[in-house]
Amino acid sequence: MKNPVSLGIFSFRKPCAALAFLAATLFAQVSFSAPGANSGTDDRAYSVRVLTQVAGPVLTSLADGKLKQDLPSHDWERTRTNFAPLEAFGRTLAGIAPWLELGPDDTPEGRLRAKFIDLSVKSLINATDPKSPDFLNFNHGGQPLVDTAFLSLGLLRAPHQLWGRLTSEQQSNVVAALKSSRVQKPYESNWLLFPATIEAALWQFTGECDTNRIEYAINHHMEWYLGDGTYGDGREFHWDYYNSYVIQPMLLEVIRVCAEKQNHLGALRPKIIARAKRYAVVQERMISPEGTFPVIGRSSAYRFGAFQELSTVALQHELPAELKPGAVRGALTAVIRRMMEAPGVFDERGWLQVGSVGHQPSIREGYISTGSLYLCLCGLAHLGLPADDPFWTAPAEPWTQKRIWSGEDIPADHAYEESK
Repeated sequence: MKNPVSLGIFSFRKPCAALAFLAATLFAQVSFSAPGANSGTDDRAYSVRVLTQVAGPVLTSLADGKLKQDLPSHDWERTRTNFAPLEAFGRTLAGIAPWLELGPDDTPEGRLRAKFIDLSVKSLINATDPKSPDFLNFNHGGQPLVDTAFLSLGLLRAPHQLWGRLTSEQQSNVVAALKSSRVQKPYESNWLLFPATIEAALWQFTGECDTNRIEYAINHHMEWYLGDGTYGDGREFHWDYYNSYVIQPMLLEVIRVCAEKQNHLGALRPKIIARAKRYAVVQERMISPEGTFPVIGRSSAYRFGAFQELSTVALQHELPAELKPGAVRGALTAVIRRMMEAPGVFDERGWLQVGSVGHQPSIREGYISTGSLYLCLCGLAHLGLPADDPFWTAPAEPWTQKRIWSGEDIPADHAYEESK
């Protein structure tokens, strides 16, 4: 993991010369102007560049069987070293999976994606092979339940490019790893969605699962719905972004599987999607004209992962009519740029450092490790939309707060009222 390759404002730790060449080719001609003023082509190239910069060290190390060796272990995270490698991999996979699922093609981006598909598959094999030096911890301590779920979310988001490239023996290893997490008991909170997501993946790929874990999680979250597109984290409301970090993206994926399996819970899918669409409206309105947003609540070190739900709703072509694709694209890219261009985001070896805007160690909670930080990649789910999708081809437009603060006369916002 030496000799960084320069890519504009970033330096990428090259897993191989070919990958570095492809990345440099893809981004060589990209120029960037003021936030929200770029073309979709520029916004996409920038976002892919962020994805490769962040995900590269994790996947390169794990594909080589050296993630446990390479992942930083600072004094402040010594109690988390048994969990951090799976955190890094599970969250990375969940974030990049929609992009991977587009598959390889003959474009520079498609060739770069082919390399990352290869790295991701090798990483998945090493992570779940008991004989691998990088076989990860799926069942010792509580934390592995969380990141087995993120890994499962990644598999559900890229069934062809991840699961579909494994041999039957390798698939059996993945299934065994997922099932081994069943020994862990979730808290009565957003944690219920972790076993539900794992079981949804098992259901999707093996045809069998413990549906009780899925039903329990969904039924409780339906009870915990507070209104206006927001769920409680348990019975209480928390001022944070856990509706976006975990609750709504995982609910959407679990309920999709339920609907496809013709389970009775699938009838709840329209209601859950409608709530997600309202939450996406709220998220878009949180982005200031300058591409900033209120940093509030737990896990602020997850950076632009705070917008996973808006990104996911865009990915699923569920943006409500008032959210124009060009505006959402500009808003998300502006946030990503503000966070990624802050000094101190990476250490000297290319690994993420704790912080929301740059390196801010004091923003860390006790459960945060270096591996935890890779949840930021989940804010790039919209890269799963192909380059010719209207999300990328639509002309740039100002997002809501840019319109309001420019003095434009726009309609008032109203709460979402659900029919009984």
